[in-house]
Amino acid sequence: MIFFAAAAANQNDIVAQEAKNAGAENVRLINGGVEFEGELDCAYRFCLQTRVATRMLVALAHDEEVYHADDLYDSAMQIPWETWLDPTKTFTVTITAMHCEWLKNSTFGAIRLKDAIVDRLRERFEGERSSVDFENPDVTFHLHVEGNHVTWYLDFAGRSLHKRGYRESDTGAILKENLAAAVLYRSDWYKTVVDNEPGLMIDPFCGAGTLPIEAALMATDTAPGLIDTGRFAFLKLDMHDPDLWEEILDEAYARQVEGRKRNVRIYGWDNDPLAITIAQEHARKAGVEEFVTFEKKDFTKLTAKDIPQGCNYVITDPPYGVRMEGGASTQGLYIAMGKQFNSLFLGWRVSILCGDKELLSFVDMKPDRTNSLYNGPLDCQLAHYHVFTAEERQAMIERSLEKKRNRLSEPLTPGAEMAFNRLKKNLSKIQPLMAKQGVTSYRVYDADMPEYSAAIDIYEGKFISLQEYAPPATIDPDAAEIRLQELVDATERATGIDRDFIFVKQRREQKGTDQYEKQGATGKFYIMRENGLMFMVNFQDYLDTGIFLDHRPVRAMIKELAQGKRFLNLFCYTGTATVHAAAGGAVSTVSVDASSTYLDWAIRNMQMNGFEGMNHFFYKSDCIEWLKETRDTYDVIFCDPPTFSNSKMRSMFDVDRDHPRLIHSAMRHLSTEGVMVFSTNFRKFSLDPELEEVYDIENITPKTIGDDFERDQKIHYCFLMRHKRAVVHIPRKEIEARPVKRVVRKKD
Repeated sequence: MIFFAAAAANQNDIVAQEAKNAGAENVRLINGGVEFEGELDCAYRFCLQTRVATRMLVALAHDEEVYHADDLYDSAMQIPWETWLDPTKTFTVTITAMHCEWLKNSTFGAIRLKDAIVDRLRERFEGERSSVDFENPDVTFHLHVEGNHVTWYLDFAGRSLHKRGYRESDTGAILKENLAAAVLYRSDWYKTVVDNEPGLMIDPFCGAGTLPIEAALMATDTAPGLIDTGRFAFLKLDMHDPDLWEEILDEAYARQVEGRKRNVRIYGWDNDPLAITIAQEHARKAGVEEFVTFEKKDFTKLTAKDIPQGCNYVITDPPYGVRMEGGASTQGLYIAMGKQFNSLFLGWRVSILCGDKELLSFVDMKPDRTNSLYNGPLDCQLAHYHVFTAEERQAMIERSLEKKRNRLSEPLTPGAEMAFNRLKKNLSKIQPLMAKQGVTSYRVYDADMPEYSAAIDIYEGKFISLQEYAPPATIDPDAAEIRLQELVDATERATGIDRDFIFVKQRREQKGTDQYEKQGATGKFYIMRENGLMFMVNFQDYLDTGIFLDHRPVRAMIKELAQGKRFLNLFCYTGTATVHAAAGGAVSTVSVDASSTYLDWAIRNMQMNGFEGMNHFFYKSDCIEWLKETRDTYDVIFCDPPTFSNSKMRSMFDVDRDHPRLIHSAMRHLSTEGVMVFSTNFRKFSLDPELEEVYDIENITPKTIGDDFERDQKIHYCFLMRHKRAVVHIPRKEIEARPVKRVVRKKD
């Protein structure tokens, strides 16, 4: 027989191996799962033993020339449905359809197959037919349509194979059993199971206990199907061989008996006592309660005495934003996880499944490898780490230092020496000023020398963002690359920041939606601080880091202006100004941006600083259209538009040409006594004179350029804009005619 075992994306290789272990032949990885050949014993064995497959079907027929629903009916009428079905049995039909022009509605395809089955049975049983039962059918048929190719299947296993039968209650954070098994298969811990010496395993965020229970089943060689042997659909089929089935069961039980002799040590921890109670009950129903220890523990508060000795394994599925609420606490949790792993789990192997890849950057560990797995529609990353021991870390440090010493012992080229001297001169002037102002991220170089055209920013005294300005087409690319490397060499020598933390990007003129596109996919974020607040920055994945350092004084001003005010941030980017407004005591904030990427970043920045709730709003929208469609007014507005934008939602925007229209639209939302901070980085910007006839406008550009940017007074332009106050003229005669109220003071 030909079988099809369904599997989630990126898991069919595991299912293929499970099929081979069951005795299958001609195993083939195909779209959506694995196809293989085998006898009935192979099918029984696979259904019992598979930990990752979701369905098990047996192929009945195939037709590669179906071009219409009538063709489907005619082909289906040729299949001997009476072999598996008679009028005493109920049935149902399921269907999957892909790239099929003639079948627009999959339900209609299922109906046509049902009609063919019923009509065929009427012919064979003198007018009698089977009934359809959607809830508990005796037989389930499956129709798979891909273009003009159609395959009919019989559902051999029945209900989804991931439902082992031990889980009845949940904690709200659901990890399916088959996904948990896939995580375990991908982990380093599984290698110890293969060697018949399963290592100690801990899940510190066990929830309902799925990962520890699946690990216990795997470690004891307990086939998942043994938990409920009566649940399989094939038990109702005429092809079922009870004697053969008993032999396969005996074989599985024998393996289980031997497996339970292993020294299995598995722990599940969670800070929710209800979750621990549920997990313990699930382990009891799965028959592995003696191999799993569930305890109430808060992972963030563990001490050394809580950790079992030895180099072992952590495999876990901690909370993430999509699964649980509370983004700020979730980020903090991942930061705490990294600290705990690096201090208490030295020498351990750690595997973390996360549905939000960016959260993994907060763990502060570099994964050895990663796997992509799907939890339903959610694309998850499974990251595997080795936590270095103190000895390993010291050896790595020594190797790195030796490498650095060798590199730094090499003399600089004349060009690099020149760049080094300029950087040292700049640093001697800028660093004391920044230290006095409490600024930890600032610019130290901005194309000071034409030969080395780049901007160099220091972040937190730990990282360098070196953004090279794209050289003209007339410059030889090889020469430009040499100069860039010379500048990197000079930067490392001058700042003392290791080359590994000097992030180099090339700035170029942005067109269309380029400014919103990713430049990379590391997902690595760092934390920087400004004015007592924290912000996420990314040095590799995007054109900009997530914060414009030249706007530091502007953000500080917004923080002062916002107390007790309604704040609007147009073109909000990553929301750094919104965070400052919230910190300054704004009663409400509204942030608008066309990019969902940056808007999500803004939300994370707000959450990280503890600003959540009903008074903070975020809108994904084109700002110009949003201003037209809304009517709310605000006391403080920050508008920092792009120099150029070509949004899909409207016509092209050019700040030099279109800023009057934008300002008029924004000022309609400004309260009578409010103020708008308008800023632009367009170096040739010139404010339309007519705007000054309509509004009170103050050019505050010099006040908003920090000491680290004083070399470039055109880094941005900044204006305060208010509504003009109405002046009422009272004629002199009327003033003189008004009575004067005299105030008489009484003597003490």
